[in-house]
Amino acid sequence: MRRILGRWAVVAVAALLAAGTLTACGEGERPVAADLPTAAPVDQPQEAPADAPSEEPPAVAAMGGRPSPSASASPRAKPSRTSTGPLAKPDPPTETKVPPPPRKPVAGCKPSYRGTAASRSQVKAALADAAARTYWPTSAPDIRIPSALMKATAWQESGWQSNIVACDTGIGLMQVMPDTAKWMNQRFGQSYDVEDYQDNAYLGGSYLAWLTKYIGDMYFKADYRLDASLCTAQLESCLLNAVISAYNFGHAAVAEKDKPLTIPNPQYVRNVRALMTECECLSF
Repeated sequence: MRRILGRWAVVAVAALLAAGTLTACGEGERPVAADLPTAAPVDQPQEAPADAPSEEPPAVAAMGGRPSPSASASPRAKPSRTSTGPLAKPDPPTETKVPPPPRKPVAGCKPSYRGTAASRSQVKAALADAAARTYWPTSAPDIRIPSALMKATAWQESGWQSNIVACDTGIGLMQVMPDTAKWMNQRFGQSYDVEDYQDNAYLGGSYLAWLTKYIGDMYFKADYRLDASLCTAQLESCLLNAVISAYNFGHAAVAEKDKPLTIPNPQYVRNVRALMTECECLSF
């Protein structure tokens, strides 16, 4: 879901982190925080209406099941580890079928808009609903997407504009590309409409959950905690930063067989991490 940030994103981040609190790197130069926040507020899960078909496609069931709006699944015991940092040499991936790579940004192109934009209250409810879901009810029921991460990612990607379309074909709140939406629907046995703001939030949540499991299995021994307190000043130190990075650059740029965990887009990760605690969207 890689995209070039629009002018509004620069203004939003600059306004949030004024007085030189950010430093720049990557594609768009802008100020960034020297020290990352160590904790992010997480909203309490909210019950979402049931919308899953009664019958599970065999292929989906074999891979762990479709996402569920219920938060009643019993979490597994946390893996016993001597370190919370990533493995130097990753385990083989447990997911062998992977999403399509992100498209390259289009230089000098401005995003377009189509349809009617959802209100901030509607967007807030959709993101909270997506964060409350259990995406891996069978094989990894303890995977949860923090509400602050959903809100911050949507703000970074679209400024909570549900009807924006980027030049690289990213659509809506979570800037989900059509090819990625198609893959996620097939992987989780769903039929979400990428043009609908609520479904767009679910697709973005599905992608974050998939990345959490994929990278968590390879580098963190199935410890799926997206917890900012596990991160150090080194961006490669935690699963949270890796998932944020992969949402923007794709899983293959972050997690590669026989190679250490890599963060190729540090500016993007710093922006989202800062937004998780300081975004104006948290007060909407």
